[in-house]
Amino acid sequence: MSELVDDRALLGRTSTAERVADILRSRIADGYFPPGERLSEESIGSALKVSRNTLREAFRLLTHERLLTHELNRGVFVRVLAVEDVEDIFRTRRLVECAVVRGLGRPPFALDGLAEAVEDGQRAARAQDWKGVGTANIHFHGALVALAGSARTDELMRSVFAELRLVFHVVDDPRRLHEPYLVRNREILETLRSGDRPAAERLLAGYLDDSRRGMIEAYEAGLGGAEQG
Repeated sequence: MSELVDDRALLGRTSTAERVADILRSRIADGYFPPGERLSEESIGSALKVSRNTLREAFRLLTHERLLTHELNRGVFVRVLAVEDVEDIFRTRRLVECAVVRGLGRPPFALDGLAEAVEDGQRAARAQDWKGVGTANIHFHGALVALAGSARTDELMRSVFAELRLVFHVVDDPRRLHEPYLVRNREILETLRSGDRPAAERLLAGYLDDSRRGMIEAYEAGLGGAEQG
């Protein structure tokens, strides 16, 4: 828990369950707490110097977000998604992300966030940082959703993307999973820059369909390897 102790400064003077949840959500996304790991109230509470009631409320918030699960008489665990969960994540992504592109107004669009994510992904790939490529990919799609200008949609998709990160930590070969989408992200970006929304939506829909198939294949393989191990 030594790394978690460093997060204590993020709590500030007014330690709240929401701030604790933010820290744990970030740590889960980074893989510090991987899927299936039991979260120790004693260890985490001691590391962050927060009360048991505050920590339990943070756990409750993250359980509501489907990042944690409570097992009777066993404790709280980082959730391990079922394949059906992954399918549902991609159904939601396709519905929302394609609708965002379809509903864009007249060009030019505010694409700085997408462009920055594309460049971040390229830099991570050059450094052979495939976890970083996955993070940049999530940021790309978060920036795309933000084009809708809807705080509610942003909040919904932050939760969906956080669940998706649970899949990444089970996959054995992150390069094979993430590398193909570097080019496709840039292609979507350039198509939006040209103002061709219908073409961008078609590219995005195909991207998400291919990503769903590849993600499920890699996830099933990762789950199988974890069970054998």
